[in-house]
Amino acid sequence: MSGATIFFSIFSLILAALLALLTIPVLVWLERRVCALIQDRLGPNRTNIYGFRLGGVVQSFADVVKLLFKEEYYPSHISYGRWIFILAPIITFASALLAFMVIPFADDIRMGSESFPICALPIEYGILWYMAISSVGVTGMVLGGWLSHNKYSLLGALRAVSQMIGYELALGLGIVSMIATYGTVNLNEMVAWQSTTVASVIPAWGVLIQPLAALIVITALFVETNRAPFSVVEGESEIVAGVFTEYSAMKFAMFFMGEYVAMNGASAIIVTLFFGGYQLPWVSTEWMVEHIVTVAVLFMIVIVPFTRYFISWMRRNNRVRLTVSTDGGRDFETAVLEKAIVLFAVVAEILALTVAFLPSDSEWIPIAVAIVQIFVFIVKLMIFNIFFIVVRWTLPRFRYDQIQILGWKYLLPLSLVNIFVTAIVVVGVS
Repeated sequence: MSGATIFFSIFSLILAALLALLTIPVLVWLERRVCALIQDRLGPNRTNIYGFRLGGVVQSFADVVKLLFKEEYYPSHISYGRWIFILAPIITFASALLAFMVIPFADDIRMGSESFPICALPIEYGILWYMAISSVGVTGMVLGGWLSHNKYSLLGALRAVSQMIGYELALGLGIVSMIATYGTVNLNEMVAWQSTTVASVIPAWGVLIQPLAALIVITALFVETNRAPFSVVEGESEIVAGVFTEYSAMKFAMFFMGEYVAMNGASAIIVTLFFGGYQLPWVSTEWMVEHIVTVAVLFMIVIVPFTRYFISWMRRNNRVRLTVSTDGGRDFETAVLEKAIVLFAVVAEILALTVAFLPSDSEWIPIAVAIVQIFVFIVKLMIFNIFFIVVRWTLPRFRYDQIQILGWKYLLPLSLVNIFVTAIVVVGVS
């Protein structure tokens, strides 16, 4: 194994871990800020470290510290199977994390005769791994609900199982239709397929080729991640907190983090299957490598207005209403962050300029293209995470019977029709 192989393997693993774990406090922050925006209120804006609030992001890290040092509580009525009771949230969290590891964040970096995948687990059957491992997460909820010896927790566990059975079928059939369309189970090859065009004009994104499959898979993934309006597993208005009723401190935090990692993974799989993954529309990896100067110049042009808009957005949102007392620290924080953002923009401009002057046979060009693709993937990923959050705070929770009706009477028949039509088009019409 060459040194380059080891380097890119470690880099991919670290990148996947950062995107899976460090995005948790960011997603919690987005959850609160988007919720506050929809409900016309401020959201978290007080917790700070030496005056730096970062728009409320510090509150998420304060929550982590609180959960780490909170007393571990074990209900006295749990007399047997306590170790499985503790293991249950770990199973849910680990399954969500492992499912995320097969997502490709950029195209393979090709240097000479070698190819280096930008994926933590670069296995050929990536989509099958995701379907298998992500389904294991419900086992943790079942064990946690059953071993809580609480009727509300048990009801939540039963709901989790019934949801998984009802929507896993529709999800699997929807993904099978995409496998038939792309002709592969390799996620990287699926993204490469979407870099082409239909009729030389329309991007061959999965959502445009298979809109019904996209609707089915996205809906099923909402259920798989236990996000509203399908969050009946923890329906507070009906069963206290369902599966999570007897959990506290870090045991609850593992369930909590597992939900956000699962949401992140669901967003990543939606982007990969239906929205071109790390590719830009009408642009393939080969085109970017050949036209790296154009890519670098466009990046240099875009970063200036983006930086100006971000600074103006920060200034506008870092003001304090007249009715809210303040210590004046936000002015200092804003000034420091402005300088940091400008410095970051200058460094990015210098790097882009350096890439533009690289010789056409430089080995750094594929790396530069991979960095651009990682950035594109992260932007798409965060857009769909925000979509998950907006849906949660827009739609009311469905009743349990409504969820079952939607899964069995609508999504499953639609997925069967879709896979039948897909088979006719792919096999019959080629």
